[in-house]
Amino acid sequence: MLLAAGIGVIAAVAYGAGLLMNHADVPKGTTVLGVDIGNMNQDAAVKSLDTSLGNRATAPITLTIGGKKESLKPSVAGLSIDTDATVRKVAHADYNPVSVIGSLFGGSRVADPVYLVDNDKLKSALKEMAGRDSSASDGMVRFEDGQAIAVPGKPGTSFDVDSAATQVAAAYRTRAETGADQPVALQVTTVQPKVTQAALDKAVDGFGKTAMAGLVTVRAGGHEIQFGPNKSLPKFLTMLPDQTGTLQPHIDLDVMKSLYGKTFDDVTLKRADGSVTPVTPQDVATAVIKALSSTTDRVVTLPGVVG
Repeated sequence: MLLAAGIGVIAAVAYGAGLLMNHADVPKGTTVLGVDIGNMNQDAAVKSLDTSLGNRATAPITLTIGGKKESLKPSVAGLSIDTDATVRKVAHADYNPVSVIGSLFGGSRVADPVYLVDNDKLKSALKEMAGRDSSASDGMVRFEDGQAIAVPGKPGTSFDVDSAATQVAAAYRTRAETGADQPVALQVTTVQPKVTQAALDKAVDGFGKTAMAGLVTVRAGGHEIQFGPNKSLPKFLTMLPDQTGTLQPHIDLDVMKSLYGKTFDDVTLKRADGSVTPVTPQDVATAVIKALSSTTDRVVTLPGVVG
């Protein structure tokens, strides 16, 4: 009984001593990613963690894509370690007797860092990289001498963005934990053009043929401009794939504006919100596409002309 009582007294004294020594915001012996931030106030702990991690959290991540090296900045990819949140998570008193007494003998408690992963930002950065590194080209339709001409796309190579995002996020965590900066090898696959030959043929025989059926005229406020299939239309008209790979009429607004010049400079239109503004190239382009889509009604008057 005396022995048990003695042990209890010693434990109580040790527990009290441990509480007295653990008076800082972060309990003594706390480590994050191998960095000792114990027995510090929150500001000092954050500063120590930032300094010790250094470029493990901020240095570019090296990717290898088909043997080619690329660099991806964590800040651009939405990857970071929230050291403030990490410290806040551990900055509280610990009354566990095992932890308190253990701190007297050099015991430690390992805390996990707070990783921030913005998946949308990460995938956006990787998608841009995939498009830049791909040698693929998509099919389109161009126009020349009154004819619609199919231009087939070419297959290329790229990588799966979703899988790459998982790999990159895991590699970022591994580097933070180990300090080892290993390149991330992304698996490259063959990418076929979105636009098939069948879609090209359909576009040529459909809108392409209708568009080249003759002159189109755009009118507004007593002014008009005509575009023909042999000279002016081929300068600014193409058919390009949208996000789904469907070919859509596309107009180069700058080129078209250079052709109609000041024709509609004195014309204003009343908009849906009630405002009145000058005619824009987009107004003319919308009218042109409407006219090109019909074999009979090739004259379009801009709506909402004021005066």
